[in-house]
Amino acid sequence: MAGGAQYKRRQRAIPRQDALPAAIPHSSPVGRQSDLSLTAAAFTGIYVIWGTTYLAVAIAIRTWPPFILGSVRMLLAGGLMYAWLRARRVRPFRGLNIAGTVLCGVLMSGVGNGLMIWAQEGVPSGITALFVASLPMFILLLDWAFFLRSPPPRLAAAGVLLGLAGVAVLSTHSHGLSGRARPIHIIVLLLAELAWAVATLLQRRYAPGRRFVSFTCLQLLAGGLFQLLAAALHGDWVGFTLQQVGAASWFALAYLVLFGSMIASNCYSYLIAHVPAQKVATYALVNPIIALALGGAVLGERVSPAAVTASVLVMGGVALVLLQGVVQRRLG
Repeated sequence: MAGGAQYKRRQRAIPRQDALPAAIPHSSPVGRQSDLSLTAAAFTGIYVIWGTTYLAVAIAIRTWPPFILGSVRMLLAGGLMYAWLRARRVRPFRGLNIAGTVLCGVLMSGVGNGLMIWAQEGVPSGITALFVASLPMFILLLDWAFFLRSPPPRLAAAGVLLGLAGVAVLSTHSHGLSGRARPIHIIVLLLAELAWAVATLLQRRYAPGRRFVSFTCLQLLAGGLFQLLAAALHGDWVGFTLQQVGAASWFALAYLVLFGSMIASNCYSYLIAHVPAQKVATYALVNPIIALALGGAVLGERVSPAAVTASVLVMGGVALVLLQGVVQRRLG
């Protein structure tokens, strides 16, 4: 009886506010099936939704200043999520590593997302997605240099070189991407990727397996506050009024808040907590295809021969980095 009472007390101590939908033991077939379903849904979210956000950003920044757009998006999404969490738990962030979560939020939702939005003022949405597609290579190099400290497999190393060649082609042909693209836009995009890659690797330390909603919420709020500061430093508020924001930009913002941040970001945090980072990064193989197709169909963005060449190099390199284990087994 005493053992049963201790078990019940342990059961009551388990936080349930943003855990998986049902408290099903993971060792049971139903639990495993539930986890697989959640994982599949989360992958679908980051594959499809994040591929469409580049188009939404391109539409939104027609009348929204870039860092104001990013800060409003993150703070709205984070605020709505906090209200939902607060209704279910008095202290939504209890148990999180606050400093680590805030650091990940500043790097990912602040620096990474903010610089990417700013760069899209000069770089077409599809090409931006192609730059971001090289993220797995940055993750592999940083993981090798600062985390695992072991050299990558040969196929992965070849993939990094191939992908970096594609990034070099894009960078040296920035004048042909659009009439507004300048070298500074390319540099800023690469810095955004670097910040996102570091945040992805750090998340493995700080993302809790069953508190990913609270984790995402705090990340969004931290990133939103960072972009709010960036908007002030960049001068985005000078002369800005809400009356100048068009209907299409309002709709794009609503899409970015609901789907891009609240849904897809939670999918990403869930996957980072449950799936190896390199597998999660496979979204980089899908997002550019969706973004390039939508950019051409909706915005009439031109895909130059240099962009086609770079696409082949980047996508081929990313495929080798992410799928090198499968390729080695086939060859072996």
